[in-house]
Amino acid sequence: MLRLSGDPDADKLISRDPLALLVGFVLDQQIPLEKAFSSPRHLRDRLGGELDAAAMAQMEPGALGAIFSQPPALHRFPVSNSERVQQLCRLIVQEYEGKPSRIWETADSGSDLLHRVRALPGFGEQKAKIFVAFLGKQMGVRPPGWEGVSKPFGDPGTHFSVADITGPESLLLVRAHKAEMKAAAKASKTA
Repeated sequence: MLRLSGDPDADKLISRDPLALLVGFVLDQQIPLEKAFSSPRHLRDRLGGELDAAAMAQMEPGALGAIFSQPPALHRFPVSNSERVQQLCRLIVQEYEGKPSRIWETADSGSDLLHRVRALPGFGEQKAKIFVAFLGKQMGVRPPGWEGVSKPFGDPGTHFSVADITGPESLLLVRAHKAEMKAAAKASKTA
């Protein structure tokens, strides 16, 4: 089971529901990691107990924004992130027959997988590499070349990103690495 949210029920959901996992990754910016990966469970509950890409794709844009904005909001920027999630759902319906796992299950190479993930709303270059590394390291999704296209996040033995978080200890190591990177960036700006 994945261990990203600190909430066993939320972790069960992202472990078994590919759409919940993708929503967590979309939301994993400008908020704590735990909030990003627990929000899919709250979204599911607010939607009546199911995350369905086709249903969310067809919702009125303001309706999904209102659901994201209900207290406590699912993200620091609920409306813009509800729009990203709805765009994600539309793409899944149009390109992957409404089945989010087809994004990675039908990729024939690491390059193909990275290209597909980069095309997802809310996934820039770095997040796409992290997601490919996450799929390889934690989900066993390893099309030929996945490690190369996800460098450095796909490298074994690293603690660079969410791809490396398997519990509280590894979370602390990833946070320490990020703090070091921020300190180094700050020091180089003042030098």
